[in-house]
Amino acid sequence: MKRAILLLPVLAGVFVLPVFGGTPDVKIVSVPRSAALAEAAVRLDLDLLAEIEGRVLIAASPSDLRKLAECGLQIVDESVLFAPSSPPASSVYSFSPIGAYHTYRELADDLAALQIQYPDLARVVTIGTSLENRPILALKVSDNPGLDEDEPAVLFLGCHHAREWISVEVPFLFGRRLLEQYASDPAVRRLVDEAEIWIVPMVNPDGHDYSVRVYRYWRKNRRAGEGGLFGVDLNRNYGKAWGCDDEGSSPDPASDVYRGPASFSEPETRAVRDLILSRRFGALISFHSYSQLLLYPWGYTTLPALQESLLKSLGTRLTDLMRAVNGRDYVCAQAGAALYLTNGDTTDWAYAATGMPAYTIELPPLDILGGGFFNREEDIDPIFQENLPAMLALVDWAIAHPDPEPDPADPPRRSGRKKNPPGPGIIRR
Repeated sequence: MKRAILLLPVLAGVFVLPVFGGTPDVKIVSVPRSAALAEAAVRLDLDLLAEIEGRVLIAASPSDLRKLAECGLQIVDESVLFAPSSPPASSVYSFSPIGAYHTYRELADDLAALQIQYPDLARVVTIGTSLENRPILALKVSDNPGLDEDEPAVLFLGCHHAREWISVEVPFLFGRRLLEQYASDPAVRRLVDEAEIWIVPMVNPDGHDYSVRVYRYWRKNRRAGEGGLFGVDLNRNYGKAWGCDDEGSSPDPASDVYRGPASFSEPETRAVRDLILSRRFGALISFHSYSQLLLYPWGYTTLPALQESLLKSLGTRLTDLMRAVNGRDYVCAQAGAALYLTNGDTTDWAYAATGMPAYTIELPPLDILGGGFFNREEDIDPIFQENLPAMLALVDWAIAHPDPEPDPADPPRRSGRKKNPPGPGIIRR
């Protein structure tokens, strides 16, 4: 596991983290890594950010601070040590406010440039509009991008959660690689000729922009609520099992996993829904970070899906391909059985509605010890490279297995609470 952390340099003994402005009611505190913290992280739904030298950094609200104190945990306020917005001094990408990572504007420009450079293979499509009126952009890669052909479609999604910047880069780089290699690589050319490949690198443009400009750790979208509260967790806002319990999502607008007032209440999730229902999608990956996992439905229950055997075998094949690149292990597992319950998430709804294999990939690092949300800029390409063969294989699988059948099963729920709660390395997806 790589110990270096993006934007976490040691400067004269002070750890400098990229909090871009902060929010008035959230403090960054540190707590010693311990069994007590591992238990509290699950029970109190804590927002864990990173770990440095045995102390876990937490974005804590006043309520979180009270709960931590009640648990007898030693709390140190680290907020004063956090730097204002600026690119890392060592970055070779200093012309950009976030280095090698894309801002929304940069992403829009780069997608437009791909369409101009490859007019016979690429189309940029607006699939919806965010709450703050930003177009939600998709890149369609096909040998006839201007036509709706009767071909299997495969969807790659990024950035449901604003602070997960690496989840933007992997699908974007995949689209660019397909276009760059179409003329020279017969295998890539066959996939592009026989399928429609759709890439939505930034499902949550408003939240991502807020994460860049104001508060690096922002997770949700920017839905304005009562009492100065903001945001809905888009990965709790889809229609399958939405709000079926308060363990897999929260009814509290202050929570980072607030599910919203109704399923598909948010324009961002409606945009993804409408895209999926408009075409013959045969497979899906939704990229997140972090934990090095490949998760499949169901997430809202510990019971298996009707197509558990297929979901597991195909998922294991994908993780085997990923491991072969850099030797990094991604664990393939059913989401609800392996970790904790999650209701209203993307892959449960997509699988239930269409029957297609739908996976969540939690990108590196493995845990907060490896950097949490802070991937180094130089790690972007290796992470993309190890996911590339899995993405290509999934497109190939969808071509060979068109027209999946929806899974109407609605198994009863079982508690996702584990007897031995996971340590601070397991984060909410």
